[in-house]
Amino acid sequence: MRVRTLLAGGRVIDPSQGIDRPADLLIVNGKVEAVLQPGEDAASDERLDVTGLTVCPGFIDIHVHLREPGFEYKEDIESGSAAAAAGGFTRICCMPNTNPAIDTASVCRHIIERAAGVGKAHVHPIGAATRGMEGERLTEINDLKSAGAVAISDDAFPIQNARTMRSVMQYCAMLNMPLMTHNEEKELTTGGSMNEGAAATVLGLAGMPPAAEDIAVARNIMLAAITGCRLHLLHISTAGTVELLRNAKEKGLAVTGEACPHHWALTDEACLGFNTDAKMNPPLRTTEDCEAIMRGLADGTIDCISTDHAPHAPHEKEVEFDAAPFGILGLETAVGLAITHLVAPGRMTLSTLVARFTTEPSRILGLSAGTLRPGAAADITVLDTQAAWQVDRAAVRSRSSNTPFHGATLKGRAAFTMVNGVRIAPEPAT
Repeated sequence: MRVRTLLAGGRVIDPSQGIDRPADLLIVNGKVEAVLQPGEDAASDERLDVTGLTVCPGFIDIHVHLREPGFEYKEDIESGSAAAAAGGFTRICCMPNTNPAIDTASVCRHIIERAAGVGKAHVHPIGAATRGMEGERLTEINDLKSAGAVAISDDAFPIQNARTMRSVMQYCAMLNMPLMTHNEEKELTTGGSMNEGAAATVLGLAGMPPAAEDIAVARNIMLAAITGCRLHLLHISTAGTVELLRNAKEKGLAVTGEACPHHWALTDEACLGFNTDAKMNPPLRTTEDCEAIMRGLADGTIDCISTDHAPHAPHEKEVEFDAAPFGILGLETAVGLAITHLVAPGRMTLSTLVARFTTEPSRILGLSAGTLRPGAAADITVLDTQAAWQVDRAAVRSRSSNTPFHGATLKGRAAFTMVNGVRIAPEPAT
Protein backbone atom coordinates (compact mmCIF):
# COMPACT_ATOMS: atom_id res chain seq x y z
CA MET A 1 0.00 0.00 0.00
CA ARG A 2 1.42 3.38 -1.04
CA VAL A 3 0.74 6.23 1.38
CA ARG A 4 1.06 9.58 -0.35
CA THR A 5 1.36 12.87 1.58
CA LEU A 6 1.49 16.28 -0.08
CA LEU A 7 2.86 19.41 1.61
CA ALA A 8 1.16 22.04 -0.49
CA GLY A 9 1.50 25.79 -0.87
CA GLY A 10 4.82 26.43 0.86
CA ARG A 11 8.25 27.78 -0.01
CA VAL A 12 10.66 24.86 -0.46
CA ILE A 13 14.32 25.42 0.41
CA ASP A 14 16.80 22.63 -0.24
CA PRO A 15 20.42 23.83 -0.43
CA SER A 16 21.57 20.36 -1.53
CA GLN A 17 19.75 20.91 -4.84
CA GLY A 18 19.89 24.69 -5.02
CA ILE A 19 16.11 24.92 -4.58
CA ASP A 20 14.47 28.01 -3.11
CA ARG A 21 11.04 28.63 -4.61
CA PRO A 22 7.31 28.13 -4.13
CA ALA A 23 6.67 24.41 -4.53
CA ASP A 24 4.78 21.39 -3.25
CA LEU A 25 6.53 18.38 -1.73
CA LEU A 26 5.26 14.86 -2.36
CA ILE A 27 6.11 12.10 0.11
CA VAL A 28 5.41 8.44 -0.60
CA ASN A 29 5.83 5.73 2.03
CA GLY A 30 8.08 7.85 4.20
CA LYS A 31 10.42 8.95 1.43
CA VAL A 32 10.65 12.06 -0.71
CA GLU A 33 9.04 11.42 -4.08
CA ALA A 34 9.35 14.80 -5.78
CA VAL A 35 9.44 18.57 -5.47
CA LEU A 36 6.53 19.70 -7.63
CA GLN A 37 5.45 22.95 -9.21
CA PRO A 38 2.78 24.71 -7.12
CA GLY A 39 -0.61 23.18 -7.83
CA GLU A 40 0.83 20.42 -10.03
CA ASP A 41 -1.62 17.56 -10.12
CA ALA A 42 -0.54 14.93 -7.61
CA ALA A 43 -2.83 12.35 -6.09
CA SER A 44 -2.41 12.13 -2.31
CA ASP A 45 -3.95 10.41 0.68
CA GLU A 46 -3.14 13.35 2.95
CA ARG A 47 -2.75 17.00 2.05
CA LEU A 48 -1.05 19.37 4.50
CA ASP A 49 -1.58 23.04 3.73
CA VAL A 50 1.71 24.83 4.46
CA THR A 51 0.82 28.15 2.85
CA GLY A 52 3.01 30.89 4.29
CA LEU A 53 5.47 28.36 5.71
CA THR A 54 8.91 27.18 4.57
CA VAL A 55 9.57 23.49 3.90
CA CYS A 56 13.18 22.36 4.43
CA PRO A 57 15.18 19.17 4.88
CA GLY A 58 15.08 18.09 8.49
CA PHE A 59 17.41 20.15 10.66
CA ILE A 60 20.44 18.42 12.19
CA ASP A 61 22.14 19.23 15.50
CA ILE A 62 25.51 17.54 15.81
CA HIS A 63 26.20 18.64 19.39
CA VAL A 64 23.63 17.64 22.02
CA HIS A 65 23.83 16.26 25.55
CA LEU A 66 21.02 13.78 26.19
CA ARG A 67 22.37 12.72 29.61
CA GLU A 68 21.33 9.07 29.17
CA PRO A 69 22.65 6.78 30.56
CA GLY A 70 23.38 7.92 34.08
CA PHE A 71 21.89 11.39 34.42
CA GLU A 72 18.26 10.86 33.45
CA TYR A 73 17.08 13.28 36.13
CA LYS A 74 18.47 16.07 33.90
CA GLU A 75 17.32 14.69 30.54
CA ASP A 76 16.83 11.38 28.79
CA ILE A 77 16.57 10.26 25.20
CA GLU A 78 12.78 10.58 25.18
CA SER A 79 12.60 14.10 26.63
CA GLY A 80 15.61 15.27 24.62
CA SER A 81 14.09 13.94 21.40
CA ALA A 82 10.82 15.72 22.21
CA ALA A 83 12.74 18.96 22.73
CA ALA A 84 14.52 18.39 19.42
CA ALA A 85 11.25 17.88 17.55
CA ALA A 86 9.72 20.96 19.18
CA GLY A 87 12.76 23.00 18.16
CA GLY A 88 12.71 21.84 14.55
CA PHE A 89 15.38 19.12 14.62
CA THR A 90 14.80 15.70 13.10
CA ARG A 91 18.30 14.38 13.74
CA ILE A 92 20.61 14.93 16.72
CA CYS A 93 24.03 13.62 17.73
CA CYS A 94 24.64 12.99 21.42
CA MET A 95 27.88 13.64 23.23
CA PRO A 96 29.68 10.92 25.21
CA ASN A 97 29.87 12.48 28.69
CA THR A 98 27.31 10.11 30.20
CA ASN A 99 27.69 7.54 32.99
CA PRO A 100 28.98 5.19 31.78
CA ALA A 101 30.54 7.23 29.03
CA ILE A 102 29.84 6.29 25.42
CA ASP A 103 33.16 4.48 25.32
CA THR A 104 32.00 0.97 24.40
CA ALA A 105 29.98 -0.58 21.61
CA SER A 106 27.29 -1.73 24.05
CA VAL A 107 26.51 1.82 25.24
CA CYS A 108 26.40 2.96 21.61
CA ARG A 109 23.88 0.28 20.73
CA HIS A 110 21.75 1.05 23.79
CA ILE A 111 21.36 4.67 22.71
CA ILE A 112 20.43 3.74 19.13
CA GLU A 113 17.86 1.19 20.30
CA ARG A 114 16.30 3.59 22.83
CA ALA A 115 16.03 6.35 20.24
CA ALA A 116 14.38 4.00 17.74
CA GLY A 117 11.75 3.20 20.34
CA VAL A 118 11.01 6.86 21.00
CA GLY A 119 10.66 7.82 17.34
CA LYS A 120 10.62 11.62 17.70
CA ALA A 121 14.04 12.19 16.12
CA HIS A 122 16.95 10.18 14.79
CA VAL A 123 19.75 9.95 17.35
CA HIS A 124 23.40 9.27 16.53
CA PRO A 125 25.91 8.54 19.31
CA ILE A 126 29.32 10.21 19.36
CA GLY A 127 31.96 7.99 20.90
CA ALA A 128 34.45 8.98 23.59
CA ALA A 129 38.08 9.47 22.57
CA THR A 130 39.45 7.94 25.78
CA ARG A 131 38.11 5.40 28.24
CA GLY A 132 35.93 6.98 30.85
CA MET A 133 36.77 10.32 29.18
CA GLU A 134 39.81 10.42 31.47
CA GLY A 135 42.24 11.58 28.76
CA GLU A 136 44.56 8.58 29.00
CA ARG A 137 43.77 5.18 27.43
CA LEU A 138 42.23 5.32 23.97
CA THR A 139 38.86 3.70 23.36
CA GLU A 140 38.33 0.97 20.76
CA ILE A 141 37.47 3.51 18.07
CA ASN A 142 36.82 0.90 15.40
CA ASP A 143 34.35 -0.92 17.67
CA LEU A 144 32.54 2.34 18.35
CA LYS A 145 32.32 3.05 14.64
CA SER A 146 30.99 -0.46 13.93
CA ALA A 147 28.34 0.00 16.65
CA GLY A 148 27.04 3.19 15.03
CA ALA A 149 29.09 6.08 16.41
CA VAL A 150 29.33 8.84 13.79
CA ALA A 151 32.29 10.68 15.33
CA ILE A 152 34.73 10.69 18.23
CA SER A 153 34.97 13.49 20.80
CA ASP A 154 36.64 14.63 24.01
CA ASP A 155 33.81 17.10 24.69
CA ALA A 156 33.51 18.25 28.31
CA PHE A 157 36.89 16.67 29.13
CA PRO A 158 39.39 18.20 26.67
CA ILE A 159 42.50 16.10 26.13
CA GLN A 160 45.45 18.05 27.50
CA ASN A 161 48.28 15.70 26.56
CA ALA A 162 49.42 16.41 23.00
CA ARG A 163 50.82 12.90 22.53
CA THR A 164 47.47 11.37 23.48
CA MET A 165 45.63 13.75 21.16
CA ARG A 166 47.97 12.88 18.31
CA SER A 167 47.31 9.16 18.86
CA VAL A 168 43.54 9.73 18.83
CA MET A 169 43.87 11.69 15.60
CA GLN A 170 45.98 8.99 13.97
CA TYR A 171 43.33 6.35 14.68
CA CYS A 172 40.52 8.64 13.55
CA ALA A 173 42.38 9.38 10.32
CA MET A 174 42.94 5.69 9.68
CA LEU A 175 39.24 4.95 10.20
CA ASN A 176 38.01 8.13 8.48
CA MET A 177 36.19 9.20 11.66
CA PRO A 178 35.72 12.91 12.39
CA LEU A 179 37.21 14.08 15.68
CA MET A 180 35.19 16.76 17.47
CA THR A 181 37.27 18.71 19.98
CA HIS A 182 36.44 20.90 22.96
CA ASN A 183 39.33 23.33 22.78
CA GLU A 184 40.54 24.49 26.17
CA GLU A 185 43.99 24.83 27.73
CA LYS A 186 42.99 23.86 31.26
CA GLU A 187 46.07 25.38 32.89
CA LEU A 188 44.62 28.76 31.97
CA THR A 189 41.02 28.09 33.03
CA THR A 190 41.19 25.99 36.19
CA GLY A 191 39.14 27.76 38.86
CA GLY A 192 37.50 30.05 36.32
CA SER A 193 33.75 30.25 35.84
CA MET A 194 33.18 32.90 33.15
CA ASN A 195 35.00 34.95 30.53
CA GLU A 196 38.03 36.85 31.77
CA GLY A 197 37.03 40.50 31.43
CA ALA A 198 35.25 43.46 32.95
CA ALA A 199 32.10 41.53 33.93
CA ALA A 200 34.14 38.94 35.83
CA THR A 201 35.98 41.72 37.62
CA VAL A 202 32.71 43.35 38.67
CA LEU A 203 31.44 40.02 40.02
CA GLY A 204 34.74 39.16 41.68
CA LEU A 205 34.96 35.87 39.81
CA ALA A 206 37.99 34.12 38.34
CA GLY A 207 38.04 34.37 34.56
CA MET A 208 38.64 32.03 31.63
CA PRO A 209 40.72 33.90 29.04
CA PRO A 210 39.97 33.64 25.30
CA ALA A 211 43.59 32.58 24.81
CA ALA A 212 42.79 29.26 26.51
CA GLU A 213 40.57 28.37 23.56
CA ASP A 214 42.82 29.84 20.89
CA ILE A 215 45.94 28.00 22.11
CA ALA A 216 44.13 24.65 22.14
CA VAL A 217 42.65 25.29 18.69
CA ALA A 218 46.08 26.13 17.26
CA ARG A 219 47.58 22.95 18.72
CA ASN A 220 44.77 20.75 17.45
CA ILE A 221 44.93 22.24 13.96
CA MET A 222 48.67 21.57 13.86
CA LEU A 223 48.16 17.97 14.96
CA ALA A 224 45.40 17.50 12.39
CA ALA A 225 47.75 18.78 9.70
CA ILE A 226 50.40 16.14 10.46
CA THR A 227 47.96 13.25 11.02
CA GLY A 228 45.43 13.91 8.24
CA CYS A 229 42.60 13.76 10.77
CA ARG A 230 39.24 15.35 9.95
CA LEU A 231 39.03 17.88 12.79
CA HIS A 232 35.82 19.60 13.86
CA LEU A 233 35.99 22.50 16.32
CA LEU A 234 33.13 22.46 18.79
CA HIS A 235 31.26 25.56 20.07
CA ILE A 236 33.55 28.30 18.79
CA SER A 237 33.44 31.30 21.13
CA THR A 238 36.33 33.64 20.26
CA ALA A 239 37.30 35.90 17.37
CA GLY A 240 40.75 34.29 17.53
CA THR A 241 39.35 30.83 16.85
CA VAL A 242 37.34 32.13 13.89
CA GLU A 243 40.56 33.50 12.39
CA LEU A 244 42.49 30.28 13.09
CA LEU A 245 39.77 28.27 11.36
CA ARG A 246 39.76 30.67 8.41
CA ASN A 247 43.53 30.28 8.02
CA ALA A 248 43.34 26.49 8.27
CA LYS A 249 40.77 26.38 5.49
CA GLU A 250 42.88 28.66 3.31
CA LYS A 251 45.68 26.10 3.68
CA GLY A 252 43.34 23.32 2.53
CA LEU A 253 43.23 21.47 5.85
CA ALA A 254 40.26 19.23 6.65
CA VAL A 255 39.09 21.40 9.54
CA THR A 256 35.48 22.48 10.15
CA GLY A 257 33.74 24.38 12.90
CA GLU A 258 30.41 25.11 14.54
CA ALA A 259 28.88 27.96 16.51
CA CYS A 260 26.05 27.95 19.04
CA PRO A 261 23.39 30.69 19.20
CA HIS A 262 24.29 31.74 22.73
CA HIS A 263 27.81 32.62 21.58
CA TRP A 264 26.48 35.27 19.22
CA ALA A 265 23.23 36.30 20.97
CA LEU A 266 24.67 36.97 24.45
CA THR A 267 27.81 38.49 25.94
CA ASP A 268 29.41 37.86 29.31
CA GLU A 269 27.28 40.69 30.71
CA ALA A 270 24.43 38.15 30.83
CA CYS A 271 26.25 36.71 33.87
CA LEU A 272 25.81 39.92 35.86
CA GLY A 273 23.65 39.38 38.91
CA PHE A 274 25.33 35.96 39.24
CA ASN A 275 22.93 34.49 36.68
CA THR A 276 23.94 30.82 36.63
CA ASP A 277 21.69 30.14 33.63
CA ALA A 278 24.26 32.14 31.63
CA LYS A 279 27.17 30.00 32.83
CA MET A 280 28.59 27.76 30.12
CA ASN A 281 31.88 26.41 28.79
CA PRO A 282 33.29 27.90 26.66
CA PRO A 283 31.92 30.98 28.37
CA LEU A 284 30.02 33.88 26.88
CA ARG A 285 32.52 36.38 25.52
CA THR A 286 32.41 39.99 24.25
CA THR A 287 30.53 41.91 21.59
CA GLU A 288 33.59 41.69 19.35
CA ASP A 289 33.60 37.90 19.63
CA CYS A 290 29.86 37.75 18.86
CA GLU A 291 30.37 39.85 15.74
CA ALA A 292 33.27 37.70 14.55
CA ILE A 293 31.19 34.54 14.96
CA MET A 294 28.27 35.97 13.00
CA ARG A 295 30.64 37.08 10.22
CA GLY A 296 32.21 33.62 10.20
CA LEU A 297 28.81 31.97 9.84
CA ALA A 298 27.81 34.34 7.06
CA ASP A 299 30.96 33.88 4.97
CA GLY A 300 31.18 30.11 5.48
CA THR A 301 34.27 30.05 7.68
CA ILE A 302 32.10 28.47 10.37
CA ASP A 303 30.33 25.57 8.70
CA CYS A 304 27.28 24.87 10.80
CA ILE A 305 25.11 25.80 13.75
CA SER A 306 24.79 23.49 16.74
CA THR A 307 23.20 23.99 20.16
CA ASP A 308 25.44 22.32 22.77
CA HIS A 309 22.11 21.55 24.48
CA ALA A 310 23.19 20.89 28.07
CA PRO A 311 20.32 20.39 30.53
CA HIS A 312 20.83 20.61 34.29
CA ALA A 313 18.33 20.14 37.11
CA PRO A 314 17.13 23.31 38.89
CA HIS A 315 18.82 22.44 42.18
CA GLU A 316 22.16 22.20 40.39
CA LYS A 317 21.90 25.72 38.97
CA GLU A 318 20.42 27.32 42.11
CA VAL A 319 23.76 27.60 43.89
CA GLU A 320 26.68 30.05 44.03
CA PHE A 321 27.88 30.99 40.56
CA ASP A 322 31.30 29.37 40.80
CA ALA A 323 29.72 26.14 42.14
CA ALA A 324 27.08 25.82 39.40
CA PRO A 325 27.64 23.46 36.46
CA PHE A 326 28.33 24.81 32.99
CA GLY A 327 25.61 24.52 30.35
CA ILE A 328 22.28 25.79 29.02
CA LEU A 329 19.36 24.46 27.01
CA GLY A 330 19.52 25.01 23.27
CA LEU A 331 17.29 22.77 21.18
CA GLU A 332 14.06 24.75 21.47
CA THR A 333 15.50 28.25 20.99
CA ALA A 334 18.17 27.75 18.30
CA VAL A 335 15.98 28.34 15.25
CA GLY A 336 14.35 31.46 16.72
CA LEU A 337 17.71 32.91 17.76
CA ALA A 338 19.18 32.19 14.33
CA ILE A 339 16.34 33.83 12.42
CA THR A 340 16.19 36.78 14.86
CA HIS A 341 19.90 37.55 14.87
CA LEU A 342 21.08 36.36 11.45
CA VAL A 343 18.24 36.40 8.91
CA ALA A 344 16.01 39.23 10.13
CA PRO A 345 18.85 41.82 10.22
CA GLY A 346 20.06 40.69 6.77
CA ARG A 347 23.32 39.06 7.89
CA MET A 348 22.50 36.00 5.80
CA THR A 349 19.71 34.67 3.62
CA LEU A 350 17.24 32.11 4.87
CA SER A 351 18.59 29.65 2.32
CA THR A 352 22.11 30.01 3.72
CA LEU A 353 20.78 29.55 7.24
CA VAL A 354 19.00 26.36 6.20
CA ALA A 355 22.29 25.08 4.79
CA ARG A 356 23.98 25.70 8.15
CA PHE A 357 21.34 23.47 9.76
CA THR A 358 21.16 20.77 7.06
CA THR A 359 23.68 20.13 4.29
CA GLU A 360 26.69 21.35 6.26
CA PRO A 361 26.28 19.24 9.43
CA SER A 362 25.41 16.28 7.20
CA ARG A 363 28.62 16.78 5.22
CA ILE A 364 30.78 17.13 8.32
CA LEU A 365 29.68 13.79 9.77
CA GLY A 366 28.98 11.98 6.49
CA LEU A 367 25.30 11.47 7.25
CA SER A 368 22.77 10.43 4.62
CA ALA A 369 20.53 13.35 5.51
CA GLY A 370 19.91 17.04 4.99
CA THR A 371 18.32 16.74 1.55
CA LEU A 372 14.97 16.55 -0.22
CA ARG A 373 16.31 14.57 -3.17
CA PRO A 374 13.96 11.86 -4.48
CA GLY A 375 14.41 8.68 -2.48
CA ALA A 376 15.71 10.42 0.63
CA ALA A 377 14.03 9.76 3.98
CA ALA A 378 11.20 12.26 4.43
CA ASP A 379 12.74 14.04 7.40
CA ILE A 380 11.26 17.51 7.10
CA THR A 381 11.39 20.76 9.06
CA VAL A 382 8.57 23.22 8.39
CA LEU A 383 9.34 26.78 9.50
CA ASP A 384 7.14 29.71 10.34
CA THR A 385 9.68 32.48 9.81
CA GLN A 386 7.25 35.25 10.78
CA ALA A 387 6.02 33.84 14.08
CA ALA A 388 6.74 36.05 17.06
CA TRP A 389 6.95 34.16 20.33
CA GLN A 390 8.27 34.45 23.84
CA VAL A 391 10.61 31.93 25.43
CA ASP A 392 9.01 30.41 28.53
CA ARG A 393 11.06 28.04 30.65
CA ALA A 394 7.83 26.49 31.96
CA ALA A 395 6.82 25.43 28.45
CA VAL A 396 9.96 23.64 27.28
CA ARG A 397 9.84 19.93 26.44
CA SER A 398 13.23 19.32 28.01
CA ARG A 399 13.25 17.78 31.47
CA SER A 400 15.30 20.78 32.67
CA SER A 401 14.69 24.51 32.35
CA ASN A 402 18.12 26.19 32.48
CA THR A 403 17.81 28.79 29.73
CA PRO A 404 19.12 32.37 29.88
CA PHE A 405 16.59 33.33 27.20
CA HIS A 406 13.50 33.08 29.42
CA GLY A 407 11.22 35.99 28.57
CA ALA A 408 13.01 36.89 25.33
CA THR A 409 10.84 37.58 22.28
CA LEU A 410 12.08 35.84 19.15
CA LYS A 411 11.03 35.81 15.52
CA GLY A 412 10.69 32.49 13.71
CA ARG A 413 10.25 28.94 14.90
CA ALA A 414 9.48 25.43 13.69
CA ALA A 415 5.81 24.83 12.91
CA PHE A 416 6.32 21.06 12.92
CA THR A 417 8.72 18.34 11.86
CA MET A 418 8.31 15.04 10.05
CA VAL A 419 10.44 11.94 10.63
CA ASN A 420 10.27 9.30 7.91
CA GLY A 421 7.14 11.01 6.61
CA VAL A 422 5.32 10.93 9.97
CA ARG A 423 4.32 14.31 11.37
CA ILE A 424 5.71 14.92 14.84
CA ALA A 425 3.28 17.13 16.69
CA PRO A 426 5.01 18.71 19.72
CA GLU A 427 3.19 17.60 22.83
CA PRO A 428 2.28 20.12 25.54
CA ALA A 429 4.94 20.48 28.21
CA THR A 430 4.16 18.78 31.51
